[in-house]
Amino acid sequence: MNHQHSIEYADDDTESVRTLVRLRFPSLICGLFLGIAISFLTSRFEEVLSKNIQVAYFLPFVIYMAAAVGTQTEAIYSRDLRSGRASFHRYLVKESALGLVLGVVFGVVSGFIVEWWLRDTLLSLSVGFSMFTAVMTAPLIALLITEIMQLVHEDPAVASGPIATVVQDMLSVVIYGTICSILLL
Repeated sequence: MNHQHSIEYADDDTESVRTLVRLRFPSLICGLFLGIAISFLTSRFEEVLSKNIQVAYFLPFVIYMAAAVGTQTEAIYSRDLRSGRASFHRYLVKESALGLVLGVVFGVVSGFIVEWWLRDTLLSLSVGFSMFTAVMTAPLIALLITEIMQLVHEDPAVASGPIATVVQDMLSVVIYGTICSILLL
């Protein structure tokens, strides 16, 4: 007997709002609680934030860029999973290379902009290195979570987006807070 589980895909064109809520709610409630955890994580870096308020200027920026990169990976991989054309191994290799390239570019550009704007070399190094690290990891986080959602028979387009984003946001906060604490305290 085959116990193959099928994935119920959310389709806004054909599904009722009730069905869409049922499919979307679990990952969003998970995101809600992990989002609250981000606030607790951010509070752990109160010392560096109180010493240099300019550190706070770039927290949303680092988080956003990493989330944007991860969202692209998650959306493209989810689409390819649905069509049956996705190879996890190929994606892993390419997304690792993509994360490295985008991390270097965005890290260097961010560091230069912060240096030009605020003339604070340690802050510009903190932002640049944080951007590099957060963006470099984002495609991998998105890819792994999307693959896990597929393996546990959840619609990856629905489940992986909110979860991958909040996990990457948490990681970005830790990366940025840690790097700023090391370089600025």
